[in-house]
Amino acid sequence: MSDLLRKPVGETGKIHEITIANAKTPKSPDWSYVGFSCYRLKAGERVGEATGELEAILVMVEGKATITAAGEDFGEQGERMDVFEQSPPHAVYLPNGTDWQAVATTDCTFGLCTAPGQGGHKARVLPRPEKVTRGKGANTRYIFPIAMEESDVADALLVTEVFTPAGNWSSYPPHRHDQDDFPAMTYLEETYYHRLDPGQGYGHQRVFTEDGSLDETMSVNSHDVVLVPRGHHPCGAPHGYEMYYLNVMAGPLRKWRFRNHPDHDWIARRDA
Repeated sequence: MSDLLRKPVGETGKIHEITIANAKTPKSPDWSYVGFSCYRLKAGERVGEATGELEAILVMVEGKATITAAGEDFGEQGERMDVFEQSPPHAVYLPNGTDWQAVATTDCTFGLCTAPGQGGHKARVLPRPEKVTRGKGANTRYIFPIAMEESDVADALLVTEVFTPAGNWSSYPPHRHDQDDFPAMTYLEETYYHRLDPGQGYGHQRVFTEDGSLDETMSVNSHDVVLVPRGHHPCGAPHGYEMYYLNVMAGPLRKWRFRNHPDHDWIARRDA
């Protein structure tokens, strides 16, 4: 199995914990910015942690939970009981140096997206994003920009949800953001938390560089996570299976600037 593909460690509790330390692999030795944890709780279960030196955005993937943090009660968060309902997500921002707790009021799944924080933002419920349509034809997908560059809601984190219809492509044309060369490109590590509908489905993701030093093609199942340390990273949803993923990006600069693969950039120009 690829070093870049992480399988859940169980069906309940904290099923993923990707940190700067344990994300380092032979193919990503310098992973320094992105963390991601995923929790699947039964109604009545509770979890709590401290953010430490990291900021975090807690995203309710499905189900409901009450969230408290930094001495504040943010009430019950979550609305959709199945992520593929495609209603706007609920999310809570947690700055570094914050203790937080989640108590499941229904069975629920949530992601905790993390990156180094500087204390520039307060704990709060984030505005629910509007759905955006991106791409054309078999490259059409639907986006919920939870915390992208246009919204000043975090120190480092960029977080978004993407729904890719069955048979379509996403993160496509292939693109990369692996050089600290603003404004031409920004260096951003990235994780993908995948879900498929129906749940027994699978999808594909390729992570590759133009010089061939990294070239991994992975079949992903529901609750798998893919690490993208560098290179291009397109996804494909097979006929019959809709794909969802929760993206986390972070790097030295909180801006998303990327470059399409030169062999495939004509697709983006054609569809512009």
